Amino acid sequence: MTAMTQPSLTPAEYRLLAAAGGAAPSLHNSQPWRFRPTADARGLEVYADPARAVPITDPDGRARWISVGAALFNLRTAADHLGRGAAVRLLPDPAEPELAAVLEFSESASAVDPDLYAAIPHRHSSRRPFINRDVPEAVLGELIAAAGAEGVVLSPLEEAGVRQVLALTAEAEQRIAADVARQAETRSWLRLEEPATDGIPAAALGPPDHEARVPMRSFTGPAPAVPSERFEALPQVCTLTTHGDRPEDWLRAGQALEHAWLLATACGVRVSVVHQAVEWPDTRRLLRDPSEGPGHVQMVVRVGYGPPGAATPRRPVSEILDLAGLPESA
Repeated sequence: MTAMTQPSLTPAEYRLLAAAGGAAPSLHNSQPWRFRPTADARGLEVYADPARAVPITDPDGRARWISVGAALFNLRTAADHLGRGAAVRLLPDPAEPELAAVLEFSESASAVDPDLYAAIPHRHSSRRPFINRDVPEAVLGELIAAAGAEGVVLSPLEEAGVRQVLALTAEAEQRIAADVARQAETRSWLRLEEPATDGIPAAALGPPDHEARVPMRSFTGPAPAVPSERFEALPQVCTLTTHGDRPEDWLRAGQALEHAWLLATACGVRVSVVHQAVEWPDTRRLLRDPSEGPGHVQMVVRVGYGPPGAATPRRPVSEILDLAGLPESA
């Protein structure tokens, strides 16, 4: 069957896609995405939602595009679950700067791992201490390959690199704690139903000492701050790096993040995103290892084994999916 005769998607299928896309991680759980069927109901348009921007913490929109990229990978995974392949065109129309991507569906599924769709509702950021058990090299190799499939380099760090990340994260966390405007912006995104533990902002990995005390970010408003906890002495940390540093690279980084995160979830590996050091241009620049050549660190993640993270509130599908004009029988 050719693309011209490919059956259109039903409203129910679009809702399934949107629910999967809306389960992606995002900065401050801001969920900055919107979805709309293409005019022929054989594809899906993915938009970055400027109303969900976090301008103080994310002035250039980099984290917002990464979040949309993560949603985009979930959409691809859900399409595969429906038996539809998804060809993706990133930033297809310069006249629509918020149009992040268009997915064009085919009749046959792609090669996405079927276990990844099942992992979507279980993918949460785990911000608690991990047990003293390393993620096996074979599993790390699978995560590296997952990110590589999206055009992004995932690099597990050696001890010196981890300690560099710890030091830069502690420095960045101190700046954030002293920034009244940033603190107010974070509180404005606070979800009272639950602390915002699931998403791109994650635990600050504290000073680079052998106790590895981790000052947890407080997302609970005026209540007493969450006490520090004793984390693993030397956490397993990975960076995700792109060659460029433009919206297309950020979208790819988001897809790589979610691809690796869903795979880790399916393997029983917990993940948290360590965002503090990438929020400041100078500390972000120092995260890069010059020996690996030119590149831009987009994300830092901590991996390991431990308790699962908590789920966070999600926007209803009706808020993020525009089905206007699509007949219920489409």
